[in-house]
This record gives sequence, structure tokens and C-alpha cells, in this order.
Amino acid sequence: MAASKKATKAPAKTNKTLLVVESPSKAKIISKYLGSKYKVIASVGHVRDLPKSRLGVNIEDNFEPEYINIRGKGDTIKEIKKEAASASKVLLATDPDREGEAISWHIAHLLDIDPDTKCRVMFNEINKQTVQEAIKDPKEIQMGLVDAQQARRVLDRLVGYQISPLLWKKVSWGLSAGRVQSAALKLICDREREILDFIPEEYWRIAADFGDGFIAELSKINGRKATVKNQEAADAIEAELAEGEYIVNSIKEGKRKTKPYAPFTTSSMQQDASIKLGFQTSKTMQVAQQLYEGINLKGIGARGLVTYIRTDSVRVSSQAVAAASSYITEKYGAEYVGNNVFTNRNKAMQDAHEAIRPSDVTLEPSMIKDSLTQDQYKLYDLIWKRFVASRMAAAEFDTMQVLINNGKYQFRANGARMTFDGWKKVYKASNPEGEVNVPKLEEGQVLDLEKLIKEQKFTQPPARYTEASLVKEMEEKNIGRPSTYASIISVLVNRKYIKRVKKALEPTKLGFDVIGILQVYFSDIVDVKFTGEMEDNLDSVELGEKDWKKVIADFYKGFSEELKAADREVERIEKEVVLSDEVCEICGKPMAIKEGRFGRFLACTGYPECKNTKPIIRSTGVKCPKCGKDIIEKKGRKSGKLFYGCSGYPECDVVFWDKPTGEICPDCGSMLVKTKGRSGTVKCSNPECKYKEKKK
Repeated sequence: MAASKKATKAPAKTNKTLLVVESPSKAKIISKYLGSKYKVIASVGHVRDLPKSRLGVNIEDNFEPEYINIRGKGDTIKEIKKEAASASKVLLATDPDREGEAISWHIAHLLDIDPDTKCRVMFNEINKQTVQEAIKDPKEIQMGLVDAQQARRVLDRLVGYQISPLLWKKVSWGLSAGRVQSAALKLICDREREILDFIPEEYWRIAADFGDGFIAELSKINGRKATVKNQEAADAIEAELAEGEYIVNSIKEGKRKTKPYAPFTTSSMQQDASIKLGFQTSKTMQVAQQLYEGINLKGIGARGLVTYIRTDSVRVSSQAVAAASSYITEKYGAEYVGNNVFTNRNKAMQDAHEAIRPSDVTLEPSMIKDSLTQDQYKLYDLIWKRFVASRMAAAEFDTMQVLINNGKYQFRANGARMTFDGWKKVYKASNPEGEVNVPKLEEGQVLDLEKLIKEQKFTQPPARYTEASLVKEMEEKNIGRPSTYASIISVLVNRKYIKRVKKALEPTKLGFDVIGILQVYFSDIVDVKFTGEMEDNLDSVELGEKDWKKVIADFYKGFSEELKAADREVERIEKEVVLSDEVCEICGKPMAIKEGRFGRFLACTGYPECKNTKPIIRSTGVKCPKCGKDIIEKKGRKSGKLFYGCSGYPECDVVFWDKPTGEICPDCGSMLVKTKGRSGTVKCSNPECKYKEKKK
């Protein structure tokens, strides 16, 4: 008789409520707010996703995603299930956005929780009151958000996994093409082409300096905009001006008010942090996440310092407005309180969260500086000042415009003097308004010229994108979402499609090659307008206005045709083999040059019958001082770093990190090498020998 299976005893139920959040640091802080009746654990991001090893989307079954538990998350899932089994109630409190909603939905699936039950908790900031109030009022999982995330995930998988093999065949092994990243890459490549095609045009600046910093610019000639194209024209103007007098024609005085900027959205925070702090977008989001999730403040305790950091909205709650007004009145005076109204650029559906602001406006950056890292302090200071300034009165200026005539030539000078600093008392603008001190003048007054300024100028090409300007452009063109900008730029850099040159983003040859292929075969993928329209479709999915699988089906109809055409073209191109001068030592057939994971190599054209491959060897022309064989160029497998080694390896282990010259050191007899870089210094390869050739 077979032995009976021992029944698994179900864990005893407790009166505790299980709360699942995303990050361990958030779990730690929230646990302190809720006390012993709650168990707070972290999912550490997603727990289910599409498989990495295959497409993972069943195209024939209406694009049904084939989700699996993420590898390495087994222990986390086991812990969540164990705690849920013994809890009296389970609440899901992942981040309040599409990704967070999808994570809650996946966890609900693992725990057999009906998404229509009130299991979802959301809070925009992490403080005791906000968290406790949210716990008392759970909602259903918002399937519009979930479906919008699923649609994006499936779209990106269909594009990435089906275009990438084409790039391996056409360009190089291991390349990939993302849906949104490709549109961003095209922006960068198009800008570079504009720069390369730009032809500078000469022009001349002419200005009259009347002393004491009072300078007026030539603005009109015969009532038309002044255009001085060359030195001959500039000299002729100078000669005519010398014959006449500079007479004040008109003085226009006025007043101007300058309103503050809106509080930060994700995009504007990334831009400002890039310009003012020199932060890359990825760093900005990393530090902002830390401020949102919470910091343990000395003498205060653990708390989140800013509201949720992924938002397109400039809206601020009435409570936050009141708190800011009270703070400003007490700190600076009632005259500094503003009544500013800011409008969202995007649709109402992206107004789910407030703008990014400090959770407690009275918590001045200087008060908590000792509890923050340098980067945390810098970003908190920026967020705090931007928000406080947004609730302050406008800055006020006295303005003056002076027009000065000399015959048919008119000069103009604009002056501004700040009379009330308003919001500028707190926040410095990226492009501060210049203040020119125009002297007291009268109409008809004749001015004495101190000197005439003539400067040759040339029109400049458009500037390369910086991270700040690319983020701004992507937002304006509706490419991606602010929460994805950092990852888009990081992916392009990591794939070596672009490189950072100081603060600018410059496309590499590889980036140009990839865009070239995509433009030929997949014009929609790199089309900025098409990408923006797809973002609108995802927004419609979130609002429940469109079915997410219908959006994918409409996209895939055209995309699949492009895939078929590209595959046919690749088959044709693959027949055009690039042959080397070498023949296969095994079968005698020619060797072809191929691209692989570690660069170019030789492969037998007799494949698959003959599978012989070998590296392309570049000789230095120098013989090994130890065994006499050739010294060849090599690359480190992991580092990719170039070095020089004996072709007799592993029998001979002679290695040089700089290029050997073939000459012998006169002091010790070791090999002389030439260092990399512009200097190209010739020195001894023996580290104990200090011989170095003097530059001629």
C-alpha cells in the first residue's frame, strides 16, 4: 500500500495586514509609521516579466504576453506568498504610476487577489499622516494604467526582438534597436547632420560705446533691420557715422513684471539639475528617488522629503499652497506672497500627481544638510527653492528703451533695473535677466562717442544636444515619458550609439549606421511624429478610450510588412560576401571577413561543412625579444583594452601595454615602446628603468 502524503499545514492566520511596497528603504520607513499591526515588505521592483530568452508574445493569440516569474526573484515571491497566507488582509502600495500599477497587478495575480477588490493603496508623498490616511481608503487596481504599461512592454519587445537580428546581420553582432530609443537617436543624428552640413556666413556687429558701460547696438538702417555682411560694408558705415552726430531720438520708460517658474515636473527637474548641478538624468532620478523614499534625519526621524518624482503636472494641492504662503509671509514678508496659477501642458490624465515639491516646506535645506549626502542636499535645495519661488510674487523692473539716430542709422539700448526681487530672492534663473544702467538722458541730446565697436562674426551651427536640451526636445516632441528619459539616454550611451563629449551628446559612427538601416527598412520606428502619436495612443489606453491589443494590432500590421521586406533584403546582401586574402587551412576555401561579438574575424566560406574560424591578426612588425616570433595586437576579452603580445602564446608570455618599437634600450637592453596619445613618448618597457627619449 502506497504511503499517504503528509498534508501541508496552512500557516495560522494573524490579525496583521500585509503591505507590499517596491523598495526596502520605503518599507523600512512606512513600517515605523504603521506599527505592529502591519507587516511591510518590498517586492524590489517587478516580480513577473516577459522571458529574456525568446519573444514572449503570442502574436497568433492576439498578442497575448507570456509572463514568467523573473529569474532571481524566487525568494522574494516565496516570502510575499508566505506573509500573505498568514495575513488577515493584503494591500499593495507600489509606486503610483503605470509601472507601479503593473507591479501591483502582477503581485495580485501571484496571490490570487481579484484586481477589482479594494487592495490598492497609493500615496504621493511619504509621511506619517499621508500614509495612514491612504491605508484607510484603498482602491481597486486601475486596469487602464496596467494595460498602458502592458501595451508599452509588448510594443517594445516586438520591435526590439525582431529588428535586432537584422542589425546583427547588417552592422554588427549584439546590436539592438528600441522603439523609443531609436526616435531619440534620430534626433541626435539629425542634429549632427545639420552641424556637418552647416555653412557659416559672415556678418558684422556694430555698436556705439558712449562710456561708463553705456553701449547701444546698431539696429536699423533706413528704417529696416540692420544687416552688415562684410568688412567693406562695416568700414563704409563707420565712415558715414563719423560725419554725423549721435542724437537721442526717443526715450521710452516702462515697468515689467517677471513671474516665477512653475514647480518642477520630472522633465524640468532633469533639465535644471543638468544645467545647474551638472547631473546626468540618470543621477538626477536616482537621487530624487532617495529623497522621495525617505531619509533618516538627525533629531527628526525617517521621512520622505519630496513628493512623487514621476509627474507631468504642475498642480499643487491647496494644503501645500497654504503652507507655502504661511512660510513665505513669516520668512520674507506678506509682500512676497504670490498668487500664481500654472497650467499643465499635457492632458488632464497626467494630472494624477502633484508637481515635485518638498513634503514639508518649513524643512529648509540648511536645516537638514548634515543628514544628507552632498548630491541629496544639492537636489533637495534645488527642488525646495523652485517650489518656494513658484509661490512668491513677481520680480519687478523699471525699464528704459533709448533710440539714438545718426543720419539713416538707428542705435538701440535697452536698460532694466530691478526694483523688487520677489521670487528671485530665492531662486536663480538659468538665464538671469541682465541689468544695464542707462544714464539720465533727454530727447534731442547729442551724445559723445567714446569708440565705435566693429566685430566680425560668423553664424553658428545649431548646438549639439545636451542631456538637458534633449530631454526638453523629447518632451516637446512627445517621445517617451519623463520617467523614461534617463533610461533612454543611458541605453544609447551604453550601446555606444552616442557618446558624451564634455556636456554634449554626439552620435558615433555606429549610431549613424544603425539609424541608416532603420530609416531604410523601418521608417515609422524612427519617425518622431509616429512615435509621439503612439504615446497618445498609450494615453488613450490609460484613459480606457482604446483597447491595448487593438493599438498593438494596428501597429503590427505595417511593422510586419516592413520586417518581411527587410528579411528579403538581408538574404540578398548575405550573398555578397567580403572575402579576405587568406584561405582555409582545413578545406582550402577562401576565408570571409565576419563581424562577431568580439569584433571582426575570419570564417570559412565552406560553412556549414567547414566551421573553421580564426581571428584577424595584425602584426606590429616587431619580433619577440624572447622567442623571435611576431608581436601582434591583442584585445582584452573583458576590458576590450588594446595590448601587444607574442604570437607564440601560451608558450611565450611576453606582453607590452604600449606599442613596441623594435629598438633596444641603451641603458638596460629591454624593448623600447611608444606610449599612446598625442605625445607618443618613446621609453623603456622595463618599469625599473627610467630611460626616455627626448623629443626633437
